[in-house]
Parts: sequence; C-alpha cells; structure tokens
Amino acid sequence: MTQKSADILISGGGVAGLTAAAAFGSAGFDVVIVDPAPPITDGDNSQADLRTTAFLQPARAFLDRAGLWARLAPAASALHTMRIIDTGRAGQPDVVRDFNADDIGEAPFGWNLSNWVLRREMVARLAELPNVDFRAGSGFARMLTRTQEARVTLTDGSRITTRLVIGADGRNSAVRDAAEIDVKTTRYGQKALTFAVTHDAPHNNVSTEVHRSGGPFTLVPLPDHDGKPCSSVVWMDNGAAVKRLAALPDDAFIAEANARSGLHYGALQLVSRRMVWPIISQIAQRLTAERTALVAEAAHVIPPIGAQGLNMSLADLACLLDLAETRPEGLGDSAMLAAYQNARHGDIRLRVAGVDALNRASIAGNPLVRDLRSLGIRAIHDAVPIRRKAMELGLGASVR
Repeated sequence: MTQKSADILISGGGVAGLTAAAAFGSAGFDVVIVDPAPPITDGDNSQADLRTTAFLQPARAFLDRAGLWARLAPAASALHTMRIIDTGRAGQPDVVRDFNADDIGEAPFGWNLSNWVLRREMVARLAELPNVDFRAGSGFARMLTRTQEARVTLTDGSRITTRLVIGADGRNSAVRDAAEIDVKTTRYGQKALTFAVTHDAPHNNVSTEVHRSGGPFTLVPLPDHDGKPCSSVVWMDNGAAVKRLAALPDDAFIAEANARSGLHYGALQLVSRRMVWPIISQIAQRLTAERTALVAEAAHVIPPIGAQGLNMSLADLACLLDLAETRPEGLGDSAMLAAYQNARHGDIRLRVAGVDALNRASIAGNPLVRDLRSLGIRAIHDAVPIRRKAMELGLGASVR
C-alpha cells in the first residue's frame, strides 16, 4: 500500500478538475489528481465527449495563470455575438435580438472549444508540471479529516495525506458524499441532445439560441469542418421528445433539426454522433467541510443556457487559488474555507436561481407566458443600459 503527502488532492479528471490541477500546479503547490476513468483525448474514439464548452472573457486570464490558454487558443472559436430568436406563437414573426460584445468592450464574449480537445491539451499541460501527479484509473474512495490534514484512501488502496481536498468529481460527487454535504436538486423533465453540424451560411462568430416551447435549440460556433462552416448544437426538450429524436435514423433526425433551427444558417448536415444528457439544477447546501472544498458540478449544476456552467466553476477555482496564494500557510484551514464559502455561495445561489427562471421561461408552452418571454427579450435588449448590464452579469459581474 503506497502512501504520499501532497498539498492538494483533487478528485475528478474532467475539465474542471484538470484545470484546477494545472492552476494549482502552476502556482507551485504539490498536487495529486485522481479519476477512475482515464481521459479520452481523441475525438475519433467512440467514447469521446463531443460536447463543447464556451469560456467567457474572465476565464482567459485564469487559463493563462494555469498555463493553458496558449495551448487552447488555436482550437478556439470566438463568440462575438449572442443572438436570441424567439419563435413566439404560430403565425407571428420571430423576435430576433443580437447582443454584441462591442457594446461592452473590444474582446469577444468568449471562446468555444470541443471538450475532447480541452482534455487533450490539459493532460499535456499536466505532463509539463513535475509537482502534479495525475493518477488516471484510480479514484477517491474515502477520507478521514482532522484539523491539520485529511487522509484520503484511493480505490487502488493508495493513501494520500493532504492539506486540502478539492471535490471536482461531478454532480454525483463522492467527495461531497464523504463530507456529508446535502444537495437540492430540481428536475425539469428535460434532456439535451448534443451534436455537431455543418451549414451553408457562415456563423460569423455568432452563437444563436432559438427559443420555442420545450427548451432552446442553440448553435455555437466551431472551426470549419472539411471546409464548411461548423457549429455545435445543444437541443433541449422534454425527455420523451428527446428519446424519440435520439432513436431516429440520421436522415430523419437532421430533417427535424432543420425544422427546429428555422434554417437560420441554411440546411444543417450532421457531422458527429448524437449524445443525450439529463437537464437538472443542483446546488450544494454548503461548499466546504473540514479540509474540503467543493467546486464545479460537485457544488452546482445548471441547464446549459448562457454559457454559465463552467464559467461559474472557473470562478470557484480562481477564488480558491487567490486565497491559497494570499496565505499559503493557511491552505485548507478553517479561515480559508470560510472565506471561500462567503465569497462564492451567495453568487452561486443567485446564478442558479436566474438560470432556473430562464429555463422555465424557455420551456413554457402557455401562449401568455411565451408572449411575456418575447416581451422580456425585447425589453432587455432595446434599453441600452439594461442590455449592457445584462451582458456584464452574464460575463461574471457580481449579482449581489
């Protein structure tokens, strides 16, 4: 049975956990990161995660701190405009409003990348850091915490003594369970289909959300595929509808996707397999326990609206890293963890509630609610100060 000491033990080898390991490792901390499943870094692998992630403006500085942005930038597609299209009632014209990054600065809103590319480049970055020990194939089993340290046992029997355990292990977090932290979960009866398409018209770095009852149909820019404009799609609808769509042959499926998209980019062509994901909201009762901090989906899960999910996660990591670098001798102690709880939990609660409200409005099939949704889009966009404030909030400005 092997034993090791480290400053930080990170449970979870997804995008958030890998980013955390790169950031704390780049800052000079000794890090062990564990995940029972080795990361898939080849897009042709049948198990590859073909979803995409949009990093908003504030994320770039943090990714620079982690030594990641230079690796990711060549594969990133800029997001200069967020377009919202509300189909409203049948027979009525669509409401189309563009939210342009130029209104609040010179940089784009953010950048979109494929998840398997993120994993490939993040794993390569960890290999450059001698103070990061990435144990793919071994997971978190249990822990015993004391005032001065945590003792973690891994699934392979190894033991790690550490000053801070970071739970970045997803919505079913083993670290959260071990810390006996409860969660509140909201289920919408929705699922999301994710896939990639090419289309005739260029996307011009515009991310487009087409709203109709059941949930949005969102096209997010990707680099060209075989010389044609390409976008990733997140199609949200009720569970029964998504189950039916997922079972269709490719030709029948893409015909329905074209109808749902409104052909705003012309005819779509499917260029990836389809994946299905459940849509929930979830928030941990608290973010900390003795020698333990929760981040990312271990702490909060939201529907994929407005690119808020991972960017909330990076805000968690940036807060933890700032606290650790400001007072490294207090890494993982009660004062540091109390400061993290106070800095993040209120903002998380408000953002989860805000995205929950947006999703419920998007689901709505009631004609009155749909009319109110269209009016709300007009009101937010057409009043310039409100539009700018909404965009700043979306990029991470304080909601308190």
